[in-house]
Amino acid sequence: MNFLTQKLPALFPVIVVTSIICHSAAALTLPRNVTIPALIVWGDSIVDPGNNNVVNTIAKCNFDPYGMDFNGGVPTGRFSDGRVPSDLIAEELGIKKLLPAYLDPNLQTEDLLTGVSFASGGSGYDPLTPKIVNVLSLSDQIELFREYKRKIDAAVGVERREIIVSKGIHLVVIGSNDIANTYLSTPFRNPHYDILAYTNLMTSSASKFFQALYGEGARRIGVVGVPAIGCVPSQRTLSGDIKRGCSAKANNAASLFNSKLSSLLGSLNKKLPEAKFVYFDIYNPLVSIVQNPSKFGFEVVDKGCCGTGNMEVSILCTRFSLGTCSDPSKYIFWDSFHPTEKAYKTLVPMAFDKEVNKLF
Repeated sequence: MNFLTQKLPALFPVIVVTSIICHSAAALTLPRNVTIPALIVWGDSIVDPGNNNVVNTIAKCNFDPYGMDFNGGVPTGRFSDGRVPSDLIAEELGIKKLLPAYLDPNLQTEDLLTGVSFASGGSGYDPLTPKIVNVLSLSDQIELFREYKRKIDAAVGVERREIIVSKGIHLVVIGSNDIANTYLSTPFRNPHYDILAYTNLMTSSASKFFQALYGEGARRIGVVGVPAIGCVPSQRTLSGDIKRGCSAKANNAASLFNSKLSSLLGSLNKKLPEAKFVYFDIYNPLVSIVQNPSKFGFEVVDKGCCGTGNMEVSILCTRFSLGTCSDPSKYIFWDSFHPTEKAYKTLVPMAFDKEVNKLF
């Protein structure tokens, strides 16, 4: 999410899930004998593990204090203090502990076979959103996916590539930047669209992307809704509420879009015969944590750990930011827009575990 409001041994290791995969906060049970060769991720900064490091954009975070809890304090380009949801889900599925960025210059062929992330911090469903900060659009991500498929064809052949793509899980996490940045914080869309029309634009763009993904061979497609974006620290700050409450305007927009997104996925399941589109609700789990922080082991709700915690994100969150906390585990949010690794570890099972079986 961008800075504006803060945006070949064993060449084919197919994983057969036959038991319970343990999670620190929950246990994930999948159908017996389900094959999950790969996790392939699309979206924005929530699941960007470093693609923006090599993109000509200011929406970056490959510097301290980002990554302060990642393998000894290494900033990787993940917009958090540690791992991000794509990593945690890959581990829950038993695939690997870290899901790499497709544009990582150190990526190996074996990394491709078990999945990568094409996500780019600052992107959105609205085609205008990634242009504002010059990051990878969903169309760009599809183009990279085509290149990815050609690389796998060369390594293990077309037949195995088709299995990786069709049997792998595709996870889409995007939409927050459209609402928080493009619509609410810039003059580009707001004068021309009310929120009903703008969420229709987002839904139309989402539909085109999902159908393009299906056309590229994806069949198991999980789509995460927009979180309660009005509760992130930057939106609390921008709302002007002296008590720093959640922005109702932003949250209502997110809820409206999520309703349309869920309906869209239902219609695509009927339209596309082999598709399994599944909606994952992240909105309500985040609200639960924000409203009951102590229940989940958090102390600070309305500010991020980095700097003052009010607006710092991306290039505004650096080692020169004064006031950065020493213990992010007390915070729901790492910076003014993105949760901490501990918050993600709490959110992922709440949003993912009960619904994942619908992908099979």
